[in-house]
Amino acid sequence: MTIQSFFPPQRTLMGPGPSDVSPRVLSALARPTVGHLDPTFVGMMDEVKSLLQYAFQTKNQYTMAISAPGSAGMEACFVNLITPEDTVVVCVNGVFGMRMIENVKRIGANVVIVEGTWGRAVEPQALESALQGNPQANFVAFVHAETSTGVLSDAKTLCQIAKQHDCLTIVDAVTSLGGVELRVDDWQIDAIYSGSQKCLSCVPGLSPISFSDKAAEIIKNRDSAVQSWFLDQSLVMGYWSGEGKRSYHHTAPVNSLYALHESLVLLQNEGLENAWARHQLMHEKLASGLSELGLTFIVPEDERLPQLNAVHIPDGVDDGKVRAFLLDEYNLEIGAGLGDFAGKAWRIGLMGYAARNENIALCLSALKKALKTAQQYA
Repeated sequence: MTIQSFFPPQRTLMGPGPSDVSPRVLSALARPTVGHLDPTFVGMMDEVKSLLQYAFQTKNQYTMAISAPGSAGMEACFVNLITPEDTVVVCVNGVFGMRMIENVKRIGANVVIVEGTWGRAVEPQALESALQGNPQANFVAFVHAETSTGVLSDAKTLCQIAKQHDCLTIVDAVTSLGGVELRVDDWQIDAIYSGSQKCLSCVPGLSPISFSDKAAEIIKNRDSAVQSWFLDQSLVMGYWSGEGKRSYHHTAPVNSLYALHESLVLLQNEGLENAWARHQLMHEKLASGLSELGLTFIVPEDERLPQLNAVHIPDGVDDGKVRAFLLDEYNLEIGAGLGDFAGKAWRIGLMGYAARNENIALCLSALKKALKTAQQYA
């Protein structure tokens, strides 16, 4: 058998990610590849850094994009900052908080778990109680936007509580960056990571990351080597920082960084607060239409994540058959539930370029047909 070139179908991506990618971003991928130490590429890296500082709302010098997806950004934060002697309070209200726990355990550090309810925001008082009961804690980690449940937690308040107990914060912003209010400096976040494929509407495979000066000092002054050579930020910083010549660390994904640059230019041109407002407006339109279809949200209105809408699957409706119908008949992808919500919820994304009126119209029309078909054959 002779294998031919691969041409994927044209899908509308309204799941938990990746999201629809702007034609401008896809076009940027096709630009000529240059060397990863080429002076013109190094100049573009500086622009990516500046654009990420804008997106994160930070002046942190150590702001960059890791050459791997958001899960690597998560691991980079944990392995660079935490040692086996540390105690980390991890707030869990979904799948991705559980992954934070796994990172802490693999480092061999002490973990204190603040167990929350799936489908609800992290409870600030629960964090306060955990820190009062564990005065030795020196880190607090939580997910700002829990993709598995569609919940937005109050990152500002959680960070204030952590600071009152002299703890550094590690924040998962994989689904929040570019979609909802996020202010790294104002909220005093010490380490934060995101993903290129969510509200930035870039191709998957990059993880924007930022460290405060205090966090960067910890990385520089570690007594032991970081357990991951590739994710050792004391080495990677030499590639992303400094004037003129950069130290070689790895071959960067050149064309993917072109795409990230373009996606961040689009965010800059729209205006960060305008992007936040657009995601909220599109969410409200989608929520109204879902209600008319008889679908109900898992998350209370004041805790909902606009760009990731988690709804209950109606009784008697086959999850897999509906999603397959949407994909086969409408080239539309929505997400299945994860963890406790597997088989019980759909996750409908409105991220970045996907957060627009025509996508909402398609989604509601297709879901209406799918539900009608499902009920006919129930």
